[in-house]
Amino acid sequence: MKETILKVRGMVCNGCEERIKKALKDMSGVEEVKADHNKGEVKVIAKEYVARRDLEEKIEDIGFDVEKEN
Repeated sequence: MKETILKVRGMVCNGCEERIKKALKDMSGVEEVKADHNKGEVKVIAKEYVARRDLEEKIEDIGFDVEKEN
């Protein structure tokens, strides 16, 4: 299992969390998604490799901003 933590801007409520969870759970390899709008954080647990960039793009496609890794 691989865990990826993303910092997400624009999540303001439980509804935002649910939109992100639904979008990411539909991706191949993703097992579990935990989103916390209070922390501005999304944790993704995947059973196989899922590119961080693919996760970022999926979140951005539904209207949120993801902080890029340096």
